[in-house]
Amino acid sequence: MTPRASLQERAINTIRFLSADAIEDAKSGHPGMPMGAAAMAYALWTRHLRFNPKDPMWPDRDRFVLSGGHGSMLLYSLLHLTGYDLPLEEIKRFRQWESKTPGHPEYGCTPGVEVTTGPLGQGISNAVGLAIAEANLSAVYNRPDYEVVDHYTYVIATDGDLMEGIASEASSLAGHLGLRKLIVLYDDNRISIDGSTDRTFTEDVAAKYNALGWNVVRVEDGNDVETIDNAINGAKQGSKPTLIMCKTVIGFGLPTKQGTEKSHGEPAGKEELNGAKEALGWPVEPRYYIPKDVLEHFREAIPRGKKMQNEWESRFRSYKKQFKNLGTELERRLQGNLPEGWDSDLPVFDSTGKMMPTRAASGKVLNILAKSLPELIGGSADLTGSNKTWINDSPAFQKDTPEGRNIFYGVREHAMGAIVNGLAVHGGFIPYAGTFFIFSDYMRPAIRLSAMSGYPSIWVFTHDSIGLGEDGPTHQPIEQLSTLRAMPDIVVIRPSDANEVVEAWRIAIGRRHSPTVIVLTRQGVPIIDRSEYASSRNTEKGAYVLADYSDGIPDLIIMASGSEVSPSLEAAKSLSVEGIAVRVVSFPSWELFEAQSQEYRDSVLPPAVTARLAVEAGVRHGWDRWIGQEGDVISIDRFGASAPSEVLFEKFGFSPENIVKRGKQLL
Repeated sequence: MTPRASLQERAINTIRFLSADAIEDAKSGHPGMPMGAAAMAYALWTRHLRFNPKDPMWPDRDRFVLSGGHGSMLLYSLLHLTGYDLPLEEIKRFRQWESKTPGHPEYGCTPGVEVTTGPLGQGISNAVGLAIAEANLSAVYNRPDYEVVDHYTYVIATDGDLMEGIASEASSLAGHLGLRKLIVLYDDNRISIDGSTDRTFTEDVAAKYNALGWNVVRVEDGNDVETIDNAINGAKQGSKPTLIMCKTVIGFGLPTKQGTEKSHGEPAGKEELNGAKEALGWPVEPRYYIPKDVLEHFREAIPRGKKMQNEWESRFRSYKKQFKNLGTELERRLQGNLPEGWDSDLPVFDSTGKMMPTRAASGKVLNILAKSLPELIGGSADLTGSNKTWINDSPAFQKDTPEGRNIFYGVREHAMGAIVNGLAVHGGFIPYAGTFFIFSDYMRPAIRLSAMSGYPSIWVFTHDSIGLGEDGPTHQPIEQLSTLRAMPDIVVIRPSDANEVVEAWRIAIGRRHSPTVIVLTRQGVPIIDRSEYASSRNTEKGAYVLADYSDGIPDLIIMASGSEVSPSLEAAKSLSVEGIAVRVVSFPSWELFEAQSQEYRDSVLPPAVTARLAVEAGVRHGWDRWIGQEGDVISIDRFGASAPSEVLFEKFGFSPENIVKRGKQLL
């Protein structure tokens, strides 16, 4: 064994046992993957991955995604060893309260973690979004001799990742789009929690990925660094995304548990771990042992990364001089800043007797915003015309037109959600995704991760209620508003008309550190004449007094969102004619309203007024917090029905006449 090879082998074992020691002390975790995939990760991180540990957000760094997030200690070990701001004390606090080393990687918690992973299939799908981002930016901004956007997206994925349907969805789209800078290393150890994958996962993965339009390379020994190195070099020369199938042994080195499910999701145990150390020539003590020359070897990443970043920054400075407008725009986008006056051309929709679906208003607003915001990019899950998500002045993002801003996702809602999250976290984009509101259920895990991670993804959901009509209960969302409102750290906005749609988009664009859901109608709704009532700009407060037929304190408050605001206004007019002091509150967003001061909330919903009626074409759940103990809700607490929308609203009680009736019952 040559001295260099000896150093390499000890470096790989350092990754293995630093990870295993932390898992052992935490008394929980997954040692199998870090021990089995250490050589694969070493080859990538020391020979290929372009990064600067001292500037984890360098824009042109390569992105690394540990899709099998349960193997998080593999990533934490690499981050510590290569010099990120992750001291050994944090490694020793693995899975502990307020540590920077949580059980699964979390974006924003640990320096160097690019995306939140753990739910299997999400990471590899996020990576498709990261690769789309690189391809689009490079097509738009690169010029001959000035490749200022030029980086790869690397993934380590597991058997479990590739079992998940979302991975197949995203990989299919990646192959179609020819995302050649996406390279996935498959930790092919044939073991899952339940044991051998022979029980559940016997498909020909290589044939499958070939059919999806990928290059496929086999590495028979996952500890063979040179072969892995050659495979990655070959992948970089290809014209397709690449899957490198590395045959590994889970829990490599463990005397009785390697190659079995017993090394997957629980600490090895002191005796077993010591046996592995002895078998691989590693000292049993001290724990967390890092040889000095190994650390120096890994820390070569710091000067190497600084040199690469300095070269890029010099190239970018020259680029900005040569292409001033492009350089200024790209820099602004990468910094996440909005251009001055980005919302100055947003419309005020004429209310003179006009009806407009809020989805149609959204499409108009989107296209106005797209002219001043080149970072807007998005699409729909095979519902572009229905969701009104097409940017008119741009082609589709395709293999031959990577400059396009319109993404055809196909019928792949879950992958679409994860890909949008990848676009959002890459930098330089404001991504959105559209589908029918009912199908938000298909992509809920991705929406949840956007909220947990603070990705500024924008979710555009149309056909928001029974108002979609004849398609019937399979397509009519009933509980979806309630369940999304129950999700922490996300803002849900259901605009009442075209002018509230304008404000919904203004709010969504301005929220750069968390996601926004915009919920829109299929059917036409009146454009409210706000000269008679209040300003739509109060949408940003979540709820506001739209109409007030009282001298100050009303007898009755009617609150509604979306398409139910207009019949509530009609009902209020009828009640006022009868001498009832009534107030109508437009309530597009619970989260925004809750964020206001108590003084403002009390001004909209005076505590003294107990007669409160909420009107919304969805389940009642959650409204009790706003109506109080004596209030009531006109809601739908059953599945819908197939009929014209106007019939459904009448039958389900959303007519002005029924609102009047139910309001009087509260007085």
